[in-house]
Amino acid sequence: MSKDLTRGDRGDAVALFVNILIRLGFLSKPTDNFDDVVEEAVKAFQQERGLKVTGVVDQVSARALEEARYKLGDRVLALNSTALMHGDDVSNLQSRLVEMGFNCGKIDGVYGLLTESAVKEFQKSVGVAVDGKCGPGTLIALMRLVKTVSGGAPSALRESTKHAVRSPALANKIIVIDPSWGGEFKGEVANGVIESELVFDIAQRLEGRLLALGVTVLLTRSAKNSPLENQRIELANSVNADLFIALKVDSSTNPKANGVATYYYGRDVQGVHSVVGERFATLIQREICARTDLLNCRTHGKSWDILRLTKAPAVRIDLGYLSNPGDAKRLSDPQFRDSLVEAILVAIQRLYLSAEDDAKTGTLRLSDLRRAGLRN
Repeated sequence: MSKDLTRGDRGDAVALFVNILIRLGFLSKPTDNFDDVVEEAVKAFQQERGLKVTGVVDQVSARALEEARYKLGDRVLALNSTALMHGDDVSNLQSRLVEMGFNCGKIDGVYGLLTESAVKEFQKSVGVAVDGKCGPGTLIALMRLVKTVSGGAPSALRESTKHAVRSPALANKIIVIDPSWGGEFKGEVANGVIESELVFDIAQRLEGRLLALGVTVLLTRSAKNSPLENQRIELANSVNADLFIALKVDSSTNPKANGVATYYYGRDVQGVHSVVGERFATLIQREICARTDLLNCRTHGKSWDILRLTKAPAVRIDLGYLSNPGDAKRLSDPQFRDSLVEAILVAIQRLYLSAEDDAKTGTLRLSDLRRAGLRN
């Protein structure tokens, strides 16, 4: 798609995504006119998919619509080394395989190596040709044998178990920090603060404290440049990161909007989410709200690529609104930034502590972390 589509646009590009919305049940009749009714349908689709609700069909929403058009059985699914197949049909396949105990990794709608391996294992178990492709024969076997297990529970159990056996010590863990470059105010001063500089400063403060504790830390960008999102995801996956933390500040046309929010990978409509990611996001949200006076805007499941395609448990933290004078004033204070860093660091440690070693929200301090198992 060469440009974003918005209310008032007309043409074949509009008709194409309208047809997808009809198939998904968001619209009832075809049109090539992007009117108010179509805009509301786009917003409803974005809400269901865990995307930013704008009513504009941008690159992210266009890709989500393209993925949503495929239902399991519409096409043969196979590993393509040049361009991995994406779609709801892949997510559906992954969910069904997981329900039967086959390991696809994260249910992300991407037909990668783990998904191909799971398909081959399934094919072996049912006696069909083992080629790693989900064609008619494999699909028929899948439909006959799939168990009625809800919402990928084995996947959640596998993720929780994998996390539970890790040492509570942070030393030797790999954490990737992603200080956002984007946003409305990425290179501009808003209430005296520049977003790209603010989040990079917080990232460096967090990096320094983690390095001192023996953690291997990678920042996805430098002070002057920012790789594309897919490059940042690839970096995290290539180093087999234990955690991925994206830092951002929000903005709004309403200067009264304020507060902190955290996000993890989750899609309610499919019953799929990252168990560890959700717990980590919740811990961060609670620690920040206990240690600062930022408004609690809660924790939310989203299907953004940065959360969905990162193999490690991933969270995004929106650290207030630069468009709000109060939040901007807080964020411009170095001591306040240190409070944010302490909250995130304690949340990281609490994520790895057993229940009996954990502490109440807002009570654990950096000086306590060594005794709690920060180092071996």
